[in-house]
Amino acid sequence: MLQNLETLAREARSWPFEQARNLLAHVLKKRLSDAERSAAKLLIDAGKADEALATFEALQRPVVLETGYGPSGLPHMGTFGEVARTTMVRNAFRALTGDHWPTRLIAFSDDMDGLRKVPEGIPNPEMLAEDLHKPLTVVRDPFGTHDSFGAHNNARLRAFLDGFGFDYEFLSSTEQYRSGRFDQTLLTLLERFDAVQAIMLPTLGEERRATYSPFLPISPVTGHVLQVPTLARNVEKGTIVFDDPAGGRTELPVTGGHVKLQWKPDWAMRWTALDVDYEMSGKDLIESVRESGKICRALGGIPPEGFNFELFLDVEGKKISKSKGNGLTMEEWLRYGTPESLSWYMFQSPKSAKSLHFNVIPRAIDDYLAFIEAYKTQEPAKQIDNAVWSIHAGSPPEHASPVSFALLLNLVSVANASDKAQLWAYMAKYLPDATPQSEPLLDRLMGHALNYYEDFVKPAKAYRAPDDREKAALLDLAARLKALPGDADGEAIQTEVYAVGKEHAFEPLRAWFGALYEVLLGAAQGPRFGSFAAIYGLPQTIALIEAGANGELAS
Repeated sequence: MLQNLETLAREARSWPFEQARNLLAHVLKKRLSDAERSAAKLLIDAGKADEALATFEALQRPVVLETGYGPSGLPHMGTFGEVARTTMVRNAFRALTGDHWPTRLIAFSDDMDGLRKVPEGIPNPEMLAEDLHKPLTVVRDPFGTHDSFGAHNNARLRAFLDGFGFDYEFLSSTEQYRSGRFDQTLLTLLERFDAVQAIMLPTLGEERRATYSPFLPISPVTGHVLQVPTLARNVEKGTIVFDDPAGGRTELPVTGGHVKLQWKPDWAMRWTALDVDYEMSGKDLIESVRESGKICRALGGIPPEGFNFELFLDVEGKKISKSKGNGLTMEEWLRYGTPESLSWYMFQSPKSAKSLHFNVIPRAIDDYLAFIEAYKTQEPAKQIDNAVWSIHAGSPPEHASPVSFALLLNLVSVANASDKAQLWAYMAKYLPDATPQSEPLLDRLMGHALNYYEDFVKPAKAYRAPDDREKAALLDLAARLKALPGDADGEAIQTEVYAVGKEHAFEPLRAWFGALYEVLLGAAQGPRFGSFAAIYGLPQTIALIEAGANGELAS
């Protein structure tokens, strides 16, 4: 599905394709001479990426995209966002190059990092306290399910990514250090130690500068990851000398997993050793990207292409903090909304700060559904820029849900529904052929609507009595609906709703709809009223309107 889209991909305006074009230019510049690059680009622009790869051996290596993860905690919203967005860029790159160029997405776990503090809410905290400062893959697993705390969290990460169907390669920092994968680059850093220090020391405070070393030796005595000065280096032997608080003056090789690197040099080392071509990161890491890029160049590598995305804000516009708990967890989003709606939210304006709170979920769901519907009638040039193209790797579903999430929320509210069976009973007349099996997304949305209503809508509902004009309009609407045939559809009902609003001179007309929602539904906003009434049933809707007109709902 990602082949024969090169022309569309070159012209696409959405950010994944902008990033894909930047990535292509980066890789061509990184791997080819000026003359070769011009020839390769001509072939790729002509839709002949396969010929370009056959002609230039340097292009035959896969393009490598990386995401990073710190396994001292469980996967979270940021983890999902980074992998989802990087996957979107990867798929855009595949379309741009006719899907001829192999790509790899590495999910890298920094599991050799030392455990600095005991996380909250973890069982057996006293055991973790005993293992502080040891690598996460040495710290005992407080859950008792894996060989280490790092292995436990890595398993959770992989299950998390697998649950969303991401295509990735998992790499463990511990395994890469111990296997020798990083040895050559570590020896290069040892040789160019002074150049790395010249980059890092000006970024540090005076006290830290006095003791800083890019190398963090692992104590042979305690197993702790030590932050101690490097006292001497032996480039020929590939070793460093340091004072171990538990063992005195010690010499260790920098290879074979005996040391790890401070995180900025570590980032640069990974870029170099793994030949990473693309990695995005949050806006808070702009300076870190710059410093790691300098170190990467000092090691003889080329920093990857990428961009810095904005961080999410809470409902009050404040930066989300895991310690404060003012954000939204993955589990919470998936209780109230679909994974597709979360992907849609991640796609939108990644360089703009956005609220990440419960109140954004209903809109995200319905916007996703609207984009699915729009995709069906769009021309190919518009389809490829539609968010659902990137969310579904060029193959969005042909059918979404025949009912909006907003409408379901209001149906749950008015019907006082407590399970899906009640909602499906209302759907029987509106969608007589629909079943949970034929409309699986609608069935899922019902579950989310029940959860969202119970936790957020119900506690906030506030009905009000109508004023005299609103009461007259409501009674007029009830009379008009009584005159309709029993099988009147949503459009016929909506026509009468509009007619009543105009007849009673509501200006602007949305004031009439606001009155309907506030008086009948106890909310400031609501669904298309005709569609709601068609599903809820004409007799029930008439009874609701009359009760609202008489102030019974507000009592």
